[in-house]
Amino acid sequence: MEYTDKEYCLEVWGDWACFTRPELKVERVSYDVITPSAARAIFEAILFKRYAMRWQVTKIEVLNPIKWATIRRNEVGAVAGKSSIFIEDKRQQKNSLLLQDVHYRIYAKLIFIPVKNRSKEAFVKHQPGGDENPMKYYQMFERRASQGQSFTQPYFGCREFAANWKYIENTDSLQFPLAEDKDFGIMLYDMDFEKSPQKPDAMFYRAQMKQGVIVVPDKDSEEVLR
Repeated sequence: MEYTDKEYCLEVWGDWACFTRPELKVERVSYDVITPSAARAIFEAILFKRYAMRWQVTKIEVLNPIKWATIRRNEVGAVAGKSSIFIEDKRQQKNSLLLQDVHYRIYAKLIFIPVKNRSKEAFVKHQPGGDENPMKYYQMFERRASQGQSFTQPYFGCREFAANWKYIENTDSLQFPLAEDKDFGIMLYDMDFEKSPQKPDAMFYRAQMKQGVIVVPDKDSEEVLR
């Protein structure tokens, strides 16, 4: 079977979003628009099969004007381990610069990974059946997305900022994106889990919006900075 890497479209929106800049450690400050890694996570909330497929974000369309808001949020300044923590002792109040009233269309290709190209770890817990082919995963995603099903609640950067979404089956007659051009500079692209699952390195790219459209390069492209 020919591997077509079929492209899908989701429309996503919400009241708040925070796509945190990694260079700012203390206070949360969002990028101007959704990052490819956050867009990928929304697709993965609907369907993700490790070793068998992956999502490659191809395009982001910005539908609403970029609006900012500053709020003060409570955060816990510790990670729960073997011993319990008393939240009130670890509670921290921090300012956050967030995006407000966000609305995007995100496009991604479902890339099927042939059995012969999968790592040894893929066969430890699961042996692929004889029906292993890209159409199997296309149909799984289309069925789940058309019924509004997701394994987890998609979100915009932080889990408390839930993302509403709908599957766009026909992209022929859609609302035009924001009629603006803007260079957002160097932005987080994703984390390189494939090369280093335990301690992945950050990847970056230069995000440029032209008439509301941001074209996202392939992860192996020279445009992706490592």
